[in-house]
Amino acid sequence: MHWLPEASAEKREEFFTAAGEFLATADARKLRKLPPMMRVKWHLARERRLKELLKVLAFEREYRASSFPVGGRLRPRVQIPGLDSSSLPSDVVRLRRGELPVKAKATEVVWRDGRLVVTGYAFVQNVPADSRVRLPRMGWLRQQGAKRRVPLRVRSRTELRATRESGQALRSYDESGFEVVIDPRKLKSGGEWQPGVWQLTLALPSPGVVRIGSPNKTDIGSAGHSQARQLADGVRLVAGFAEERMQLTVDTPQAEILGHTKVDDALRLTVHVPGTTAGRRPARLRLAQKGGGLDRAYEVTESATGDVLVDVPLADLSVAESESEATKDFIATLEFPDGDTRRATVRDGFLPGQYPVPGGREIAVTTDGPGLLKLHDRGRQAVVDQLRWTDEGELVLEGAYTGNGEGLELVLRHGKYSEEKYLPFELRHDGRFTVRITPDRMASYDGEQQLREGRWYLSFRPEGVAENSDDVPVKLRGDLVDQLPLNHQGANRLYSLERRFFDRVFLAAGSPLREEDRGKYRQRRLRELYVREREQPLRNAVFYNCYHGRQFSDSPRAIYEELVRRGADVEHIWGTNDQQAVVPPGMRTVEWKSAEWHEALARSRFMVTNVMISSWIKRRTDQMFVQTWHGTPLKKMGADLLGTSKANPAYIATLPDRFSQFDYLVSPNAFTTPIMRSAFGFPNEILEYGYPRNDVFYREDREEVAARVRKALRLPEGKKVLLYTPTWRDDQRFGTGKKFKLDLQLDLEELERRLGDDHVLLFRKHPKMLNNITGARDGFVRDVASYAEISDLYLVSDVLITDYSSSMFDFAHTGRPILFFTYDLEHYRDDLRGFYFDFTGTSPGPLVRTNGELIDAIRTVDVVHKEHADRYAAFVDKFCEPADGRSTARVVDKMLEWMK
Repeated sequence: MHWLPEASAEKREEFFTAAGEFLATADARKLRKLPPMMRVKWHLARERRLKELLKVLAFEREYRASSFPVGGRLRPRVQIPGLDSSSLPSDVVRLRRGELPVKAKATEVVWRDGRLVVTGYAFVQNVPADSRVRLPRMGWLRQQGAKRRVPLRVRSRTELRATRESGQALRSYDESGFEVVIDPRKLKSGGEWQPGVWQLTLALPSPGVVRIGSPNKTDIGSAGHSQARQLADGVRLVAGFAEERMQLTVDTPQAEILGHTKVDDALRLTVHVPGTTAGRRPARLRLAQKGGGLDRAYEVTESATGDVLVDVPLADLSVAESESEATKDFIATLEFPDGDTRRATVRDGFLPGQYPVPGGREIAVTTDGPGLLKLHDRGRQAVVDQLRWTDEGELVLEGAYTGNGEGLELVLRHGKYSEEKYLPFELRHDGRFTVRITPDRMASYDGEQQLREGRWYLSFRPEGVAENSDDVPVKLRGDLVDQLPLNHQGANRLYSLERRFFDRVFLAAGSPLREEDRGKYRQRRLRELYVREREQPLRNAVFYNCYHGRQFSDSPRAIYEELVRRGADVEHIWGTNDQQAVVPPGMRTVEWKSAEWHEALARSRFMVTNVMISSWIKRRTDQMFVQTWHGTPLKKMGADLLGTSKANPAYIATLPDRFSQFDYLVSPNAFTTPIMRSAFGFPNEILEYGYPRNDVFYREDREEVAARVRKALRLPEGKKVLLYTPTWRDDQRFGTGKKFKLDLQLDLEELERRLGDDHVLLFRKHPKMLNNITGARDGFVRDVASYAEISDLYLVSDVLITDYSSSMFDFAHTGRPILFFTYDLEHYRDDLRGFYFDFTGTSPGPLVRTNGELIDAIRTVDVVHKEHADRYAAFVDKFCEPADGRSTARVVDKMLEWMK
């Protein structure tokens, strides 16, 4: 059904026949339980109503399957544009109560002036929330196990993130924001505090009925963790979440941990006994190691202040057998003379701390969100106790570290992409450290960059080491968590010091896109802006789209530099994605998918791109679009994949229209030209000029360029440079999405052992691969994935090692040896992609399958290269012509001629 719009008449008939046979035997009760859109589609399929089914499928593609309009005030029903819902049975289109669910999330939970303030958003899915219908309207707290309710005033507010996080393009939920202020005193009963659990409930109007729901938590920050607050002596309130619902717990502890200190070789805990529970002093403290081990009770003694004390030998808590063992946790329970027990909790003002013990470990005494006492035997960790942003945009963190800090550096590790940044930090002899981070000015190969969007976790690591197994995590002292988030507005984005897992700190780099431009709904509205801007006069500007804004590189860069060299009277606009493309001074940049980006697309006279453009982008008659593309194809692509398991008919069906938007398509060689016709359905003129990016191999100053690159990469003199460029595998993914794994079959340790004395390896993974390269720093293996211009890497490399990557065709312009590490040749060729030519009989270098074969080939590379000289020459003749260094000039000639 998904591919029905692209199917032939014959295939559509086969589908309806098979669908009818299936539905005739399907359980009617289960069919009625299908989600609303599926009920509609399968009913239309049963009745062979092709035209209407195609309308539903088109709507689904545009707005996502979970979104649909709702009609009817008292009896809500699915109402798809172009589909008469009255022509369908009521049990198909009628919406049941659970099919209009409440989606609610708390975004912040903070204390202000003794009151708990909860902000967030709540809406009924598929029911609009706009300025006419501000949601939610009512709220209350209900005590579990009782009928008592406490009504709450719910103030409506605008919350733009609600629309973005809804993940759909149909509706705006901007006006679904709420703020609830909870006075804990209203939870008293008869003027007295009573223990109990209260559920926060919001009521939202919707078609047919008022619907209720409770806010869910986020995964970070104040709304992602429970928090405890003392209300009176012996009374505390815990705000948290259970089973995706927010709840408040009034707790009346009979004793609380007030503090701790080291006395001789013991950890002394001070236990406060509230005056309201006189005579209910605990008799002992029991510690039990999670997972088994220590389980022992320690008697309490009286103190002069009226509190009680308990001493725990530090040796009892030191249970790890080595410094590298995982953290060992202990559960602390207070036991009372009458047999009652309760988990030990801490009192407001409790100050966490660490005590070094032999073997490189420490005993940590800390707490968590609900205020439980936490004891750990763990590797020594860095704990922040002072934090601030300077006026210059520098984040300064200070704290204590009880370990050996010699030879350590600070590592910022991206939580999603595993990218790492390495920074020095100060560590004094007294165990105090200072970390300084300026996220708007991070060093890179191409110059200073902003820290890319995402969560960057902080750790200490031995300097020069690439493995993260011995990282020392940077945490926040538990009593300071309320100071987060700590925000700073940078040049293009918001930076926030935040926390996860209660006290694990990270630096969050926000999106450079304004909130008004983010999310599927707003991107759809911006496409409407693009249509309006197309009616405005053109500007004499060139808009560059290079790898969807990730880099300043490749053929678009070559064309830009040639236009500048000729002094062309045009404005240059570079699309940057997440501000990661470092462009020359003075060039205008527009952030990818921003309002300015859409406007530049609509009003620039020229567009130069090396990748696909979206199907909604349409060339005006007075615009010129140049598609330079980015590789000679070995692997099948586009329409040539039809009939294979990797074909996407919906995508392939859009290619002819997308490529018809280009006036010119640049081909690298005569081999590629007919493939571009068949794979893309390109109808216009193909410029068989060679890729502009490859002109660098024929420039007179190429050795000067290479020298600059060697310096930027800090390559050691006298060592040969190996460049490894593996491509991605369709079947190596994280989950089922479009996040691909690096299928690392290269034995980097063995390569270093046998080649490290006289070689270095530049590792250039494909941008689609997300995981980190194990062992890549400034030694034998160097991660150059973030180096923008790959042709620079070709210039400084003595040998290319690849598999099925198109880098082989570009590198062949150098005439230097190419080795092919093809450990999965048959699987890749026969099961995954398929090839356009006989790779095994054409490759200009040997195909090796094992690490040993690869190392031997590297050791004898001059001999191997000579053995393949004839095939190399034939390869160059077929794939590297034209090769006169004039590709860029010829493309620019076309552009300037069009301007006249």
